[in-house]
Amino acid sequence: MKRTLIKTIALSSLLTCSAVALADQSDYKLMVIETATAPQPVEQSFNNCALNVKSKNYAQAETICTKAIALLKQSEGPKMKLRELTSFALSNRGVSRMMAKNDTAGLSDLYEAAQMADSAMVSHNLTRAKEYLSL
Repeated sequence: MKRTLIKTIALSSLLTCSAVALADQSDYKLMVIETATAPQPVEQSFNNCALNVKSKNYAQAETICTKAIALLKQSEGPKMKLRELTSFALSNRGVSRMMAKNDTAGLSDLYEAAQMADSAMVSHNLTRAKEYLSL
């Protein structure tokens, strides 16, 4: 019961938040979740991933992004919103991997993110990665 209540609170928080980019047009874009309430585990992992990429802690960012993806897969709620947030988390992890010179894994994450949800920010990151790799 308590676990279900926590998931419901976390999900309702996710539904009222939005993702924003943390970069200019020429660089990769990192998505974060803005929320007016106390951050839940999904939001904390999601935002800490972006923060660690921004701080150039790429190994830590990859670990935290992976945790955010796992938490999103366990969440219940509107499938479209969960797919979009998972896509953003995959994109953030892909950027982290690209910056750590793990190009194959990074590109894989970005392709998966682009297939999962239609997002200009995710498309931008995939295009940026392909340009970087001269694909």
